[in-house]
Amino acid sequence: MLHPQPKTGSKAAAGKQAANASETFKRSVALTMRAMAGEPELEVTFAANRPSLAPGRARLPEPPRGAKAEDLATARGMADSMALRIAAHDPVLHARRAPSTETARVIFDAMEQARCESLGAKRMSGVAKNLSAMLEDKFSRTDFGTIDSTDDAPLEHALSLLMREKITGYRPPQSANDLVEVWRSIIDEKAGDRLTGLGDVLEDQTAFADAVRDVLTDFGMGDDFDGAADNDDPNDDDGDDGDSGNDAAQGEADESDGDSADSESQSEATGEEQDAGESEAGEADFSDSDDDASAEMDDSGETTRPNTPRGMRNDDNAYKVYSREFDETIAAEDLCDPAELERLRAFLDKQLNSLQGVVARLANRLQRKLMAQQNRSWEFDLEEGVLDSARLTRIVIDPTAPLSFKHEQDTDFRDTVVTLLLDNSGSMRGRPITVAATCADILARTLERCGVKVEILGFTTRAWKGGQVREKWLQDGKPAMPGRLNDLRHIIYKSADAPWRRARRNLGLMMREGLLKENIDGEALDWAHKRLLGRPESRRILMVISDGAPVDDTTLSVNPGNYLEKHFHQVIEEIETRSPVQLVAIGIGHDVTRHYRRAVTIVDAEELAGAMTDKLVELFDEDANARGSKNGR
Repeated sequence: MLHPQPKTGSKAAAGKQAANASETFKRSVALTMRAMAGEPELEVTFAANRPSLAPGRARLPEPPRGAKAEDLATARGMADSMALRIAAHDPVLHARRAPSTETARVIFDAMEQARCESLGAKRMSGVAKNLSAMLEDKFSRTDFGTIDSTDDAPLEHALSLLMREKITGYRPPQSANDLVEVWRSIIDEKAGDRLTGLGDVLEDQTAFADAVRDVLTDFGMGDDFDGAADNDDPNDDDGDDGDSGNDAAQGEADESDGDSADSESQSEATGEEQDAGESEAGEADFSDSDDDASAEMDDSGETTRPNTPRGMRNDDNAYKVYSREFDETIAAEDLCDPAELERLRAFLDKQLNSLQGVVARLANRLQRKLMAQQNRSWEFDLEEGVLDSARLTRIVIDPTAPLSFKHEQDTDFRDTVVTLLLDNSGSMRGRPITVAATCADILARTLERCGVKVEILGFTTRAWKGGQVREKWLQDGKPAMPGRLNDLRHIIYKSADAPWRRARRNLGLMMREGLLKENIDGEALDWAHKRLLGRPESRRILMVISDGAPVDDTTLSVNPGNYLEKHFHQVIEEIETRSPVQLVAIGIGHDVTRHYRRAVTIVDAEELAGAMTDKLVELFDEDANARGSKNGR
């Protein structure tokens, strides 16, 4: 008699089969990327974090469970776009020939990305289909579906999509149709022939850049170029760019690898130019622009965060908020009922059982460091106080010598408050936010044992792509340059004066589905800083844990592309140069050292516990050394 197989076994087999299919897909995508890019050693990883591209490595989004055909096509399109960017783009040349002003630079960058993608689309029909799927997904996540005015339609998207249509024959994605149509007649009248002519110089980046300048001149941006950029570097071999374009389109890995090596050596010879070009392009939208926040490559529905180096300042259009009426600063327990908080906290504990031991060991090291500083904090050779028995030998040697006394000093670290400001944006979803919550929990417990008060804060927005403030702006007739257009949500997980045991369950809120949305880092940093300034402790430390720079789709769609980031830098500069608060940042998969003076970047969320502990040890060590120097020890 035959017995039916248990259903659990069938489920397990199905799960294993799905996992194998996913691994096969990822392996195939990685191999294709390396071949198209001409970089056999390219490191390709998949993660829940936002996609990014940096020299020698690329990060793609993890395919969703039960991925559909369109999901896979979108992922392949993103990989193809990155590979074409690596093979066909010279970041040093691009940075040298780019416009000097923000608006023209955003268009220039978008056209260059369209050039790289068009090279592949013209030669390989499969790549063209993948890129179309990626663009459809990208624009479907934006608010461009009901545009009826050029005021609401970014010119850079319209120009790049129309150029792609004229060169490759592929129509713009349906989700961007309204955006393109409001601009079509204007673009055709001003620069229609020039866009068509760009196809003749597609494989020569230098000639293409010159042709794009002509397009920008047609739109009144001809004065936005620095004169020095017109002078070609005699060391440049522009023919390599053309070859690189051919190799990208044909997928000839050996030829393209040679071009990549040439470009790499050239970058090493001009390190400062590389910093201005490729390192800015390094992450997320693989564009050389600091400001191209519209190049969305994120499976969480967020616009890619731009990477702007320190010192990039634009004093026009001071930061403003359209309305603060709908912002909220709220305690974690007020966002969730107690029973659900308990459940979420239990889920957090269950998820991170393996990490608890690692973080606890690091926390114990921090505690030993602090306690050692506490025990050594004494003043010696005093005329009164506690008798110093270690110096009694003086009396034996010389009975006329006075007795020596010592006095325990008040330890500075006991008069310290530490604020942990956690990024609660959608790109932190998954492992990063889970690890961040556990690290904050254990470090808060450790510092509390040492008499150091700890505050844990989080920041996000109340809605995706604008909330009630955006509705208010629409009702008011959409005035130009409205400033920030989303409702802030600042969360207090643990106040500085609350004991850890009372606030422990609040950290489970970060596991709640739907909490993590967009983020406006500048205002969150300012909020946390002002809370610290109101504290009575003499030493105040603000530690920021984030995986990127500010992003809010609605705000960036109606303001300059670097609007949020510019304010972010202004707040950082204010704190670092004028405030008594010590600011330190930890970036997860994002180079925060370009934003903060005291910062560290980690590749994987698993490194967070060690980074947090090390930075706190460094801060307390600096303080201990300063006290030692002051006391002559």
